[in-house]
Amino acid sequence: MSISEQQIQSDLVSAGLIRAVALASLMLILVICHIYGEKIQLGLDESLRVKIRTALYIVAIIMLPLIKFARHVLLRLQKETKPPKSRYLLTISVCMMIAESIALFGFAMYILGDSYNTLYIFTMISALAMFLHRPDKLEYKALFAKVEH
Repeated sequence: MSISEQQIQSDLVSAGLIRAVALASLMLILVICHIYGEKIQLGLDESLRVKIRTALYIVAIIMLPLIKFARHVLLRLQKETKPPKSRYLLTISVCMMIAESIALFGFAMYILGDSYNTLYIFTMISALAMFLHRPDKLEYKALFAKVEH
């Protein structure tokens, strides 16, 4: 079951689209916070926000290697009866959702009363995760090579 270069490019467009939607949602979070600003902030006590923020930073840092692990597991442990394209799209979708959740931490902290700085930091960590775990042509080819053998 050999795959052409043109088919690979075509299939990766879908994966790229998933990533683009995830990146667009990061922008939407920022726009919402800038448009509604202080109207959506709750103004939680600073000492409590510091504790929550610290816990969320730790979780975000743990999630970065977790995304890599999830990608590895999803690519190798899914049923091989599924077509490689659907396996890859599921993998990319899950990775982007995990990365997106990091930005949601920043959104939550902003709603609780933190500054834009916290929102931007979490959003940048999320964007970095999406960049690091973008669709990979070689990885996709390896899925087809595995099916052939």
